Amino acid sequence: MDETPGAVGTTASLSLRLGQALFSSASLLFMSVGVEFYSYTAFCFLVTIMGLVIPWSATLAIIDLYSIIAGCPLRLPGVMVIVVVGDWVLSILSLAAACSTASVVDLLVHFDGSYCPAKFCGRYQLSAAMAFLSWFLTAASSLFNLWLVASW
Repeated sequence: MDETPGAVGTTASLSLRLGQALFSSASLLFMSVGVEFYSYTAFCFLVTIMGLVIPWSATLAIIDLYSIIAGCPLRLPGVMVIVVVGDWVLSILSLAAACSTASVVDLLVHFDGSYCPAKFCGRYQLSAAMAFLSWFLTAASSLFNLWLVASW
């Protein structure tokens, strides 16, 4: 079988997983620096989802690294279905969290800044942007793995 780029066990998959973990960590960091994030449900939702994406991506990055070093990709049908379903679920939740955070920040900014100081709103906007980047990488890896599962 030809090597599917971005599928589990490839260097492209490892780079996607490391990017997911990096952007999710950045999103979580920017959101958590402000002590006011727990006042809004959308921000708490983003923190929760990014807290789920980080260990998921890190675990799959370790699996990718092992597969690259050992030279044998882990391509068991049951494992691949779990990876695809997990990526799809986290991708949808990441998109929902990023969109809700971006909309709440936009609403707070347009309320004459009285609800959100400029320092915190800037951090929240960066957090939403990092969440969107994390979502993009998660969606890409799920599509690559779905392509691999569908080709069996």
